[in-house]
Amino acid sequence: MDYSRLKWHVEDKIGVLTLNSPETLNALDSIILNELEAWVDGPAQEETLRAIVITGEGKAFVAGADIKEMLSLDAQGAKKFGMLGSTIFRKIEKLSIPVLAAVNGFALGGGCELALCCDIRLASKRAKFGQPEVGLGITPGFSGTLRLPRVVGVAKAKELIYTAKIVGADEALSLGLVNHVVEPEELLEKTMQMARQIAGNSGSAVSKSKAAIDRGLDMDIDNAILVENDLFALCFAQDDQKEGMQAFVNKKKPAFK
Repeated sequence: MDYSRLKWHVEDKIGVLTLNSPETLNALDSIILNELEAWVDGPAQEETLRAIVITGEGKAFVAGADIKEMLSLDAQGAKKFGMLGSTIFRKIEKLSIPVLAAVNGFALGGGCELALCCDIRLASKRAKFGQPEVGLGITPGFSGTLRLPRVVGVAKAKELIYTAKIVGADEALSLGLVNHVVEPEELLEKTMQMARQIAGNSGSAVSKSKAAIDRGLDMDIDNAILVENDLFALCFAQDDQKEGMQAFVNKKKPAFK
């Protein structure tokens, strides 16, 4: 599929998605959301992929949803718009492979919510994060009220959302909102390095680890332990386990399929 607002390429089993509407600071309007949905339902599902990196073109990762488009919405239209974004971000979150956000600039509103649905977040020193929606008379609409508390804690999430505060990369790091902060010119390469490190391990084991973490977070610990044990056991029915352990015993680098 040809995209007007996205760029997509694959290298070394790592997919790189760039939101490519710098003139609007990559604002999430219906066009870019529909392209994101087509992407997550199509190329993002490619079985050969081992990780995905999402970043933005220009000064912004995503500066937010398109305010001009939202201005004309009534309650019914707003619900439809919110469900579209929330559904797409949930699909990204549920991809079986790790998704890394390379946050190059503004990640506000829907941009912060997009970063939050990724597994790992690396930020440029120039990055800015926030959920400023209450200053516009609305709530976060793409699941920010759900994911932000899970990442930074309930009290801090409430502070950020209630005050509409925008934080820099270093404060985001101290909050646990991002994993690493790097120089702007190093951001994409540092993110790709991490993606390559992930891709060098067993794809099956990484996917099962992601499933164990994500499913376990929504369960009580006793049931989560059962899920982890089931996924652990399934590893022993696959070639990667045999290859990895045999290579370790023989002091060789494993050649995972």
